[in-house]
Amino acid sequence: MASLKALKGRISSVKSTQKITKAMKMVAAAKLRRAQQAAESGRPYAERFENVMASLASKVVIGPQSPRLLAGTGKQDTHLLVVATSDRGLAGAFNSNIVRAARKAADELQSQGKTVYFYLVGRKGKAVIQRLYPKQIVHHYDTSTIKQASFADAQAIAADIIDRYRPDGIDVVHLFYARFQSALVQEPTQKQIIPVPLQGAGAEAAAGGASAAVEYEPGEEEILAELLPRNIAVQIFRALLENAASEEGSRMTAMDNATRNAGDMINRLTIQYNRTRQAAITKELIEIISGAEAL
Repeated sequence: MASLKALKGRISSVKSTQKITKAMKMVAAAKLRRAQQAAESGRPYAERFENVMASLASKVVIGPQSPRLLAGTGKQDTHLLVVATSDRGLAGAFNSNIVRAARKAADELQSQGKTVYFYLVGRKGKAVIQRLYPKQIVHHYDTSTIKQASFADAQAIAADIIDRYRPDGIDVVHLFYARFQSALVQEPTQKQIIPVPLQGAGAEAAAGGASAAVEYEPGEEEILAELLPRNIAVQIFRALLENAASEEGSRMTAMDNATRNAGDMINRLTIQYNRTRQAAITKELIEIISGAEAL
């Protein structure tokens, strides 16, 4: 049985930890409001942009002169998985869920005979992927110095990915992030960003069979050359905003659970301390009474 001094020290230690987790929960809650507002404000533009690009992709005649970001390379042999995670821990299962989704997709693609590479954004997903796929990481984009993600950061990541997308290199690019739903729910999401997939409005137009004539001004190549890289940057920026909100929501929930667990542990240790103290007092009384009787 632990001594009274050891139990008292442990109770004091757990109380200090509880104060830290409670403070971290309050900080995460304050940051969550701003991050949630940013993520929800960016969704309509990103979704509409994605639907417009899908619609254009369904109406444009794919040919040798078509942009590679739209038409693709003509193959689907090599896949690049862009895994966006955070740089800090203590966020529950936020990072592990994203990495798990990327691992599942990678294993499925490899089982089909495809070649898979990883492009990592953020620090927390690197250790697991580097251990499981040591020779398949093409780049790690360090975001540790970025306090709040901006569109310029997304453009830098998008430009680097586009440079790596070559006819003799990457064929398909997938983006993995956590879509924020609430402080309790962050859904791991996979999205194909290169080439532009036929989905949303584009899929409906393609399925309908009747496609409206589209006139480009100043020209198809000029417009698509501007919109396609911007669409990739917009989708990456959306992922960064969603991740920021999901991270704070997951951290707030994790710290709330940690605070509750610390309270339960303090109660158990207090009960054990009182029982140990009572046993020590009873033992002393017995010794005193036994000594008095002996006299």
